[in-house]
Amino acid sequence: MSSDDMKKRAAEAALEYIEDNMVLGVGTGSTVDYFIDALSRIKHRIEGVVSSSEATTRRLKTSGIPVLDLNAAGPLPLYVDGADEANRHLQLIKGGGGALTREKIIAAASERFVCIADQSKLVDVLGTFPLPVEVIPMARSHVGRELLKRGGQPVLRENFITDNGNLILDVYNLLILEPTRLEAELNNIAGIVAVGLFALRPADVLLLGTPDGVRAMRS
Repeated sequence: MSSDDMKKRAAEAALEYIEDNMVLGVGTGSTVDYFIDALSRIKHRIEGVVSSSEATTRRLKTSGIPVLDLNAAGPLPLYVDGADEANRHLQLIKGGGGALTREKIIAAASERFVCIADQSKLVDVLGTFPLPVEVIPMARSHVGRELLKRGGQPVLRENFITDNGNLILDVYNLLILEPTRLEAELNNIAGIVAVGLFALRPADVLLLGTPDGVRAMRS
């Protein structure tokens, strides 16, 4: 079974968490695209969606799903998004698609965070996937030096600007043994907008697509 098939399985399984007349948050990425396709089949049951990126907004609108503003929607009962890596504590690395800041905001504003992924995303220790860090442009060099001090190798994501007008540094060679501590530490570096570590606010449920079905893990 292909990774796309496993992603689709996980995406379909997330529909079970949707209740009638719900406003939910939706993330960004290839697995989420499958979720939006599935969501379009039951769009009559929901009030609308808060989107984490311009790319997701376009896909939602193409599917005829109403897109709402988070400020107007208020606290959300559910957020569905993918991940680049996940550990057994449901702590994540996200941001491969560059939408980490808005994803983090929506996750923080949601009562339940359901993460959907194929089984290859589950790891023992986070950090094989380079950690995305969104940075204010004028702080790029300063933040890069601070990341070097912590053993990481920051690489500017070429020809990429976030929806917020900022840059992404992808940080290689970080062995993330204490995700919550590292997230809190990096959050305090001036010029960092958001870090792609979702450890202080991990997922509540991880749905992993496998050849044998969907494996559900809970925090």
